[in-house]
This record gives sequence, structure tokens and C-alpha cells, in this order.
Amino acid sequence: MTTKTKLAPPTDTPPQPAEAPAADPASNGRETAPTPDLRDPQYYFNRELSWIEFNGRVLEEAQDPRQPLLERVKFLAIFGSNLDEFFMTRVAGLQDQVQAGVLKAPPDGLTPAAQLTTIRKRLKPMLKEARRHLQNSLLPELAKAGIVLHDFSELNKKQRDKANNYFKEAIFPVLTPLAFDPGRPFPHISNLSLNLAVRVHSQEYGEHFARLKLPPSLPRLVPVPHSGSKIGYKRFHFVWLEQLIIANIHTLFPGMNVLEAYPFRVTRSADIEIQEDEASDLLLTIEDGLRRRRFGPVVRMTIAHTMPDHIRDLLTRNLRLDAKDIFPVDGPLGLSDLMDMYSAPRYDLKDQPYIPAIPTMLRNRAQPSDIFNIIRQQDVLLHHPYDSFLPVVDFLRAAARDPNVLAIKQTLYRVGRDSPIVKALMEARENGKEVAVLIELKARFDEGSNIGWARALERVGVHVVYGLVGLKTHSKVTLVIRKEPDGLRRYLHLGTGNYNDVTAQIYTDLGIFTANESLGNGASDLFNRLTGYSNQSDYGDLLVAPVNLRHKILAMIEREISKRSPDNPGHLIFKMNALVDAPMIRALYRASQAGVKVDLIVRGICCLRPGVEGVSENIRVISIVGRFLEHSRIFYFKNGGDEEIYLGSADLMPRNLNGRVETVFPVFDPALRQQIREEVLGTCLSDDRQARLLLSDGVYERLVPRNDQPALCCQTELMRRAKLH
Repeated sequence: MTTKTKLAPPTDTPPQPAEAPAADPASNGRETAPTPDLRDPQYYFNRELSWIEFNGRVLEEAQDPRQPLLERVKFLAIFGSNLDEFFMTRVAGLQDQVQAGVLKAPPDGLTPAAQLTTIRKRLKPMLKEARRHLQNSLLPELAKAGIVLHDFSELNKKQRDKANNYFKEAIFPVLTPLAFDPGRPFPHISNLSLNLAVRVHSQEYGEHFARLKLPPSLPRLVPVPHSGSKIGYKRFHFVWLEQLIIANIHTLFPGMNVLEAYPFRVTRSADIEIQEDEASDLLLTIEDGLRRRRFGPVVRMTIAHTMPDHIRDLLTRNLRLDAKDIFPVDGPLGLSDLMDMYSAPRYDLKDQPYIPAIPTMLRNRAQPSDIFNIIRQQDVLLHHPYDSFLPVVDFLRAAARDPNVLAIKQTLYRVGRDSPIVKALMEARENGKEVAVLIELKARFDEGSNIGWARALERVGVHVVYGLVGLKTHSKVTLVIRKEPDGLRRYLHLGTGNYNDVTAQIYTDLGIFTANESLGNGASDLFNRLTGYSNQSDYGDLLVAPVNLRHKILAMIEREISKRSPDNPGHLIFKMNALVDAPMIRALYRASQAGVKVDLIVRGICCLRPGVEGVSENIRVISIVGRFLEHSRIFYFKNGGDEEIYLGSADLMPRNLNGRVETVFPVFDPALRQQIREEVLGTCLSDDRQARLLLSDGVYERLVPRNDQPALCCQTELMRRAKLH
């Protein structure tokens, strides 16, 4: 099992101490160490390579024998799905830069062309390792457990007959072979589609090429009956869809001789360029962009490693591909489709089900509107998925039905296909409430769902806006205005994650209910800016990007430096998905140089290089990849003993700080701050089961349990603690 991965390019070496200058006469002969240049590329890892190594940690989970077998299959499917998105977005963007002649390099110094070269070098052995693990480890273990994925050639007569009948009844009618000849152009190959390249021959017409698309509506894994019978034992046997089609492909070309057929799969650019200033209707522009996404340039093609050169060359020419962007693989194409196997009802091969807890204070409410009384008395913290997302839904439903609620305002980024949140907003409008919703149409890969919800909300009279020109709205804010005996009161839900009841079961996120007046005022000002016209630069205690979030975070890091002393060196703990922003990295380097202890919990991309003498020796970086996707953003400042904690929607990336509307908010309640510091951050920092430590040379190294104690998995521990509350 792989336990280490590298972030730096293969030629990179850990930064060496700079040569000391000659002694200055004024220094009485003492040599002074040179001041490191914190902009030096040697102090930064490349963003794209860092992401690849994050996906390598996902692959490690698929290889970890401590994981239940189907969970390992799930991680391999996620590994494949992640790669698809990486090529559709990041690789496509780099290719655009190369074609445009862009030479500007990020802080690590790698030009776009150099990044593409290094990406290919890193990915090809990783893909080979993933396939090797599937063929040599996962599939044999699955077969022993009663889940068998057959090659078609291995099927017995009963299984072949069943599969062939399924082909005739369910597959053949929906297949459409498309010819390529002087009278018919090369067919369009849609994004992420699985296809067969077919060569046929007849004496009358000679040889011809045809493309056959495997309809995505059909299951990739076709069930076949199993041989033998173990009573009470659940057995599942499958064959790959493409193998079944190839076995029957002669029926699609009657009177022709099918010479060969090979699968291939393309990945296209998914970037949607939107000129908002020129778009009279943003919603229509997004819809058009979604249609065009299917026709974006091809950035990668995976093919069967047995595909002969003449077919490969034909595809390469007609898809306008560079030979370097072709990836031959041994085994099935499209690892993401293995998720179909994970759906098999074999719960003995999966993680034990976890039922999220509901905090005691929210558990025994006499009526829905009691939630407002509870929030008025105290702030309430929810930590998903350990705590249920249901209280958030209940909060919206109570607001929709309470006659004293006058208005609801909410930001929505990714809400999912069947959202109880959106249904509650629609109910509120039907009950006469004023409802204003900002739906971010540019939430990548959720555009279609968000367009549907935007139209549904508009139909019932909800005020729907699509955000500010040039900025994605990524904030997670709900504002409820309620009429009470002493006047109007604002109730808030502020969070680090999306208002999505499905992902809330698998993403770790924090949310707070509060009636704090300052936060309520700031939220009102934020919505006025989002829905109307405002040059507001102060949002009270809320930190809002791109207005003041960057400045405030940097100022608090500098404050930590200024308050440090030999007896109180200071402490910063930041938890996030990604750390990319160079000014933020330099600020953390300065804190380390000043002696401040810095703990970073960064799930994915980390461009900061820790452990460099004179620069970052006081910085520790860990990454946690496990059952749940670590998604919460937490910023802890010791602040000379008067500790502060902020939560929010923003990672420390240029896009979050400069190009998005983000909201980061303080936690005022001392008891909640202690809970976050000790139970959330403290438990994560103590993890020696799922955590990996980033070393200065770019290696991620698994942590070793201390003093022969059982390994501590922070997610398992937090599930246990949630049940005790």
C-alpha cells in the first residue's frame, strides 16, 4: 500500500540554506544569516501537482485494507471522478493558456507548458497503479465476497444466454451506429461518453469506420445470473456493458464483417466563458453554456491499450488531439462507473451506518416555532454530519409557517435535486412571506439543477437574483426577520457548507444559529448589496470577500505576531480545503519566522512548504482523507490568550478572496469556541489514523500512533462524541 506521495516536481529538491554573506565589519566579526526572500519559487508547491497528490491520497484509501471492501471500491470510483473533473477544468485551462502563449508562472515558477508536462508524468504511473490495484486486488477480493465482475468470455452458457437476451430486449433498440465516410462527417463524441471504435468490411463497400456510443441511460454493469447457490448468501455477478455489446456487435451491421471494435472515452473542457456585461439574461446565458459544454475541445482520450495504431491515429486526427493527451489503459475505461457496484446491498462490506444526532436543546421542542425561542436565548452550533442537518430544514419550515415571520433571505450555491430547503422557501412565499433568494447559477456542475430551482422559485413569486457581475456568490447565509413584542428581530443561520441535505450527510461542515444583533445587521447589509445597489464596505462583525476578508485575516495574522512573547509564542490553527494564496502563505511564513506556532489542516491543495529552516519550521500541515469529506473552514487565533475563532465559506485561495462573495463570521459564545477548539480542531490535530503529515520535500507521510496506543480516527471519535451530547 502506498503511504507517501510527492508534491514538488521530480527535479525539485528541498530548499537549501542560502550561503551566508561575508562578515560585516560593524558586526564585530559575527556572520548574519541572509533574510529569505519569501517570494522565492522554492518555497511554494505547484497548485495542480498538489491537487494530483490529494487525489493520490484518495487512491491510498482504495488501497487501504483497513477499509471495508466496498468502501475501497467507492474511493477508487471517486479517484476516477476527481480526475475527470480535473481534466475538464484545470488541464483544459492550462491548455488554453499554452495555446494563447501565456508564459506567466504562478508563485512556484512553473509555466503552463511545464505544468502540463509534469502533470502527464505524474498521472500516467498513478493511473497504472489504480488499474493494477483494481485488477489484482479489488476484483479478486470482491469475487471471494460474492461480487463477481466477469469478462464476457468467462460466462457460462446460462449467463451468456441471459446477457444476450438482455442485449436484444434492452440494449439493441437504443444503440445508434454512426458511420464515417466521405458522405458522412466524423460524429460528435460527447463529454465523458463511452464509445466503441468499430471497423467493418464488405466486398461491395470495402473497409469503413463507425462509432457506437454506449447510452448513459444504460447501467455500465449488467447483472447476470450466478452459478451455484449458497442459501442466504447475497451474490452479485456482472459483466461490462461494452463487452456485452462487442459480443453482439455483428447484429448492428448486418451483411458486414466486423473486423474489430475497441472502447474509447473522451474528456472535454467544461469551462463556460460568460461575458456577463454582454449577457442580457444570465440564466439564458448559463443554459447556452451548458449546451456548449458538451462540445468543448477534447483535453484527454483514454483508450484500450490493445487499440491498434491505425484506429488510434484516426481518432487523434479527427478529435484534434495531441498524442501526449492519449492515455492507453489496461482494463475498463471510466473508473467512476464503479460506483454502480457500491450500490449493491452488501452492508457487511461497507461502513457501519451512522445516524446523525440532534443536539439536546433542539430535540424536545413542543412546536416548530420554539426554535426561535431557543436561538434567542443562546447561539446553537451544528457540526455536520455528526449532527443532523434536519434542524436547518426545520428552521426554514418554521419560518415558512410562523405567522410572525415577515421575510426570509437566503444564499444558495449547491442545493441538490430534491431540496427540502427550496421547498420550504416556496412554502414561505405561498404563505405570504417576502422571500428573496440569491441562487448562484455559476456553481460548476450544478448549473442545471440551480437553473431548475430558479425557475420554480420565480413561478411562485420568490424574488430570485443571480449575484453580482463578475463574482460568484459562495456565502452560506440565511436571514429570517420576525415580528416580536419588542420589535423586529433577525435570526440567522451561518455556515461553512452548502444548503444541501444530501451532502450534509457526507461533508464535515459547521453551522451556527444566532440572533446576534451585530451579525444580523451585517447580514442585512450583505443582502442589500447582493439584491440591490450598495457600496457598503463595513459589514459589522462579518468578514466579507472581496471587500474586507483578505485585509482582516492578514491583520489578525500580524496581530498574532505582534502579541507573541517568549512565554506566549502565539498559536494559529487554520482548517480549510485548500491553501493557495501567495500573500496568505507569506503571512504564515512571517508568523513562523516570528516563533508563532502554526497548525494547518488542509484537506486538498497546499502550496505552502512547511518545515523549511528560517522560513516555516514552526508550521505543521496535515491532510485528513476519510469516510467524510473534510469541508469546514475554521480560523483560530490565540490572540494573546483572548482567543478568537472564525468560521466561514472561504478557503485561502485567490478565487475565494478576490473573485467570490464569501462570508466568514466570528463565534462569540465562549462555550462554543471551546467546543470547536477542543472537540473539532483538537481531535483533528490528534488524528493518527486518517491524517498524513506534509514534509518539507513534498512527501505526505502517514502518522504513527503514539506510545503503542490505538490509532485515533478523528471522524470516528466525533461520531462517538455526538451521540453523547
